[in-house]
Amino acid sequence: MPKELRVGVIGCGFMGRTHSNAYRRLNNFFPVEHRAVLKAICDVNGDKAAQFAATWGYERIETDWKKLVAAPDIDLIDICVPNKYHHDIAIAAACNGKMVTSEKPLAMNVEEAEEMVKAVEDAGVANMVYYNYRRVPSITLAKQIVDEGRIGKPFHYRAVYLQDWTIAADVPQGGDALWRLEIGVAGSGVTGDLLAHSIDTALWLNGPIARVVAKTKTFITERKHAVTGKVEPVGIDDACMFLAEFANGSLGTFESSRYARGRKNFNAFELNGADGSVYFDVEEPEYLQFFEYHQNQSGKKTEPHLTGWRKIHTSNAEHPYMSHYWVPGTCIGYEHTFLNALADFVEGIEKGKPAQPDFRGALQTQKVCGAVLESARTGQWVETGL
Repeated sequence: MPKELRVGVIGCGFMGRTHSNAYRRLNNFFPVEHRAVLKAICDVNGDKAAQFAATWGYERIETDWKKLVAAPDIDLIDICVPNKYHHDIAIAAACNGKMVTSEKPLAMNVEEAEEMVKAVEDAGVANMVYYNYRRVPSITLAKQIVDEGRIGKPFHYRAVYLQDWTIAADVPQGGDALWRLEIGVAGSGVTGDLLAHSIDTALWLNGPIARVVAKTKTFITERKHAVTGKVEPVGIDDACMFLAEFANGSLGTFESSRYARGRKNFNAFELNGADGSVYFDVEEPEYLQFFEYHQNQSGKKTEPHLTGWRKIHTSNAEHPYMSHYWVPGTCIGYEHTFLNALADFVEGIEKGKPAQPDFRGALQTQKVCGAVLESARTGQWVETGL
């Protein structure tokens, strides 16, 4: 008989949907010992929670997260609410002996993140943060290529994450849909929302970032609040650019904006080394581009007439995660990145090897985000402490 993993999800928004889909599909695709059981969905809006529960198959609803984290029939608390609430929920869940997973970024700031790390480690509970892009097969393959030594000594890392959905001045801030534009709820703008993904991937592929220098910009400085109707100052960053020095000696450039007209979710990176390079664009997630200058197996330089970028279609069973899905040549989608992450988390529970990034791993990204915002404020290079 499979073991039950009794789940309580907090939040009925976009991320609540992606996580719920992962729980429902986990055992269809991954041969793990645990079976996810959707025990409760929590939202302050009871009607919204009831509709969500009916759609996704939750056994009951809750409107008070404090009751949910203390419920005896819950093993795992999954946090899918705005950043402001991550800290209190995670600590309360850990204190009640629950496993904890959370959407990114881990917290509003480094201080909160450190307290959350201490709580889950003191309680000895399994934990993970959903930096889901790590679980795109192409990005996981890039990690494999780096770990196999095919890039060689790294020189440059560049990342860009662009969207365009906040350009209009009449877009309000706050409320259920637009909390990412409200500084008191989000903690930051594109730095914590978009660049956090880019930073997590960079740390995973290229190691710690030692120091940064950054510039942020808020293009529209006042917006109407979606709830109160009052025009209020905008405190989040609409755009951010920063330079980075990695601990391994390589240099990095990072750019993010929600004012890049025509870009809906353009998330790309390139890593250049002495022996090769990799490039990825999330708008073509089924491909990883790889340039091989020095052959890892033969130890020889690639023959000149065969030198060039390869566009690898990551759909073979040999590619990360793909043996769990379809036949070669067919693709998986955005929703599967959350399923892959959940499968790694559950497998980590079963094998005693925690899935990454756990809270401590996500704290490293939080420290870089904090250093970026501090540098933007002071105009100086800032050490990350990694």
